[in-house]
Amino acid sequence: MKQLKQLLFIIILIGFTLSTVVVKGQTSSVGGQSIPQNLSNVNVSDLSDAQIRQMLQQASAANISDNQLLQQAASRGLPDDQVQALQKRIADIRSKDGTTSGSTGIDTAYRPSRRLNYIADSDSVNRVKPNGPRKLAIFGADLFRNSNMKFEPNLKIATPINYIIGPEDQLNINVYGKSVANWKLEVSPDGNINVPGVGVINVSGKTIEQASATIKSRLSASNYAIGSGTSVQIGLGNIRSIKVIIAGQVTRPGSYTLPSLATVFNALYAAGGPNDKGSYRQIAIIRNNRIIRHLDVYDFLTKGEQKDNITLEDQDIIQVPTYRTRVELAGEVKIPALFEVLPGESLNDVIGFAGGFTDQAYTARIKVIQIADQQKRITDVLENDYKSYTPLRGDKYKVEKILDRYENRLVITGAVFRPGEYELQKGLTVSQLIANAAGLKEDAFGGRGTITRLNADNSKALIPFNIKEILNKTAADIPLQREDSIHIVSIFDLRDKYQVTVKGEVRKQGTYAYADSMTVEDLIIKGGGFAEGASAKRIEVSRRVNNSDPMSKESIVAQVFTVNVDAGLVEGEANFRLHPFDIVSVYSLPGYEKQRVVRVQGEVLYPGYYTIQKKDEKVSDMITRAGGLSASADVEGGTLKRSNIAILGVDKNKADTAELERDRRAQQDRLKKNYKDSTKATAADTVQRNNYVGIDLKKILQQPGSSIDLLVEDGDEIRVPKEQQIVRVNGEVLYPSAVVYSGGKSFSDYVYNAGGYSPSALKRGAYIVYPNGTVRATRKFLFWNSHPDVRPGSEIYVPKKLPPQTNVGTQIIGYATALASLGAIIFGIISLNK
Repeated sequence: MKQLKQLLFIIILIGFTLSTVVVKGQTSSVGGQSIPQNLSNVNVSDLSDAQIRQMLQQASAANISDNQLLQQAASRGLPDDQVQALQKRIADIRSKDGTTSGSTGIDTAYRPSRRLNYIADSDSVNRVKPNGPRKLAIFGADLFRNSNMKFEPNLKIATPINYIIGPEDQLNINVYGKSVANWKLEVSPDGNINVPGVGVINVSGKTIEQASATIKSRLSASNYAIGSGTSVQIGLGNIRSIKVIIAGQVTRPGSYTLPSLATVFNALYAAGGPNDKGSYRQIAIIRNNRIIRHLDVYDFLTKGEQKDNITLEDQDIIQVPTYRTRVELAGEVKIPALFEVLPGESLNDVIGFAGGFTDQAYTARIKVIQIADQQKRITDVLENDYKSYTPLRGDKYKVEKILDRYENRLVITGAVFRPGEYELQKGLTVSQLIANAAGLKEDAFGGRGTITRLNADNSKALIPFNIKEILNKTAADIPLQREDSIHIVSIFDLRDKYQVTVKGEVRKQGTYAYADSMTVEDLIIKGGGFAEGASAKRIEVSRRVNNSDPMSKESIVAQVFTVNVDAGLVEGEANFRLHPFDIVSVYSLPGYEKQRVVRVQGEVLYPGYYTIQKKDEKVSDMITRAGGLSASADVEGGTLKRSNIAILGVDKNKADTAELERDRRAQQDRLKKNYKDSTKATAADTVQRNNYVGIDLKKILQQPGSSIDLLVEDGDEIRVPKEQQIVRVNGEVLYPSAVVYSGGKSFSDYVYNAGGYSPSALKRGAYIVYPNGTVRATRKFLFWNSHPDVRPGSEIYVPKKLPPQTNVGTQIIGYATALASLGAIIFGIISLNK
């Protein structure tokens, strides 16, 4: 099945390259197989390279370009994606073979969107030149290149009575009634049919109507009771094919085999229609060496008439001459194109061909560029001359757009009830325009309005006026002119937006719009009312001042009022009225405290959350409340975690403890995996390190209440780990690992157990983090490094060396220069002492 599809695809595509195209109805026949004229189900990937090369060879022999080949495939239903796939296959094969397209015309890339609207052949006038304007289409050209308009003859209609019978036609003769017979008889090359029992009857050259009369007469003479209980019905069966010649300026001239019901349009469509030089209006149909009809395609395009679209006969010739006069009509018309003009037609007819003017067209005159001897000239054709103006060879008409301006427009904006555009009536004034706009709004500023007016040179002038005086008729009204723009200012446009602010212990802090006579209670209600624990007493209101003394350091910069309100927000006796921009601060009750919680976890008897009972509660108190330490507790490894994210501007109360803990562990993992240099710590790393307070839990429990026994705060986490047995070594060592703790090992021993220092290790910068969060660094004594002691559960970090600031050669030269200078100084001192 796949091979059959491939064969059909090749036959259909290369068929149009031949000089004769066979079209019988909707299908043709090859090797006994019915070949569909539709390629919609073909997959290009199924074709071999050899088959595509065969197709290209046939196209090259017919002087057909690759682009025309693709357009033909698209017109026969090949989907766009398959056409593009075929284009790529053709390009690949030509690249391999080192060949080019066989067309002598200019070839362009296939574009699916162009095939319905513009001529796609290599000689198309619609071709887009690189970096140039696109030429207009020839009016009517897309009619014959539209894949959705086939112009195929309808073979299923009743036989026309004027149809002329010829050889190879099949006549169906049906006798019914007293006599019954049913014959399907083919017309012989001599033009005869042989009716059984009747004999030979000549029908060639006769119409169906004439042949029917002859056959009925012969049947009656042969004892068939025609008309006396017996009837005869005669019609066409299979129709014959005819050959027509399409010559002249067509896309594919040649001899075509068509169904005998084909018309002129069917033949022109098979030949691709007139080319860019062909006439669309004087197509001649020649029969028996004389012109029997002229076809004007414009009759069909503009009126839908087909009076000259006659049925063709065998050996008819369709001659498409070159056009005589063609003009270009562009701009604001409905169908910009190139139009062919016949003698006696005027510019008005050309405008009719273009569908008339668009809504934005300037119709008073049309600009025309004419050919005058050896140069061009430009002329204006007035509207009254459209019917009398005779288009000339090469005329180019341009219909301009109407101007984007108004001859009688006024604009009013601002504080009026109906702002917008208005008609400039004769004698219209400012007060009348305000009345047309439904009058002033209540917030209109009556002291001043403005008119923006265009000067003679289109520059703008601003004309102020007093609105109240004009409306009260105490000042002269101002006549308005075209394009005047009147603006009435609102009082709200001349001041800041009035707002008041509430802060502190309310449910919705924020800034709200000010209203006259607003009280403190009103603003608190807008803020959602008091929050839990808010005090209705001693509410503070701060107000702007505008008379502060800039020369005094003690001058007042804000007025502050203290107000007491009812706890139920019922309007009190004070009835304190707010002013614009006041700030109201609501405070908490003096004795109001929210619960503060501390978490104790690890090796205690009752780990969990504990609420702080007293302000002076300390770490030792929390351990006692948790039941004390378990037997396996590592008291020296006890830690205190306290959120310190305020250094990044984050609210401590909104911190997610679990999230911070995850971040801390992730940071430790990064240190272990990537040997991260401590000098490159990010802000997040700093937060995590600052979260841990180094405490000595052993001494705290030995001396409860001492200075090292810290007061606990909300959110603190006290953790007592199990007894540790390992020491972790990370950073710039050869094999970061966990080493079993041994009391006899030194700092260096643990480093060597992790493979030793790496080449980039900064040995003097090594430090240790104890289980309780305390950090100890390596000290330098003369030429020796003094490392801190190691405890179980500690973590040793070896940082990376900093990159050198300069290259080694520069440093050596610098050292040598310094030594030479020092030697010179010493030598000079010795010389002086001598």
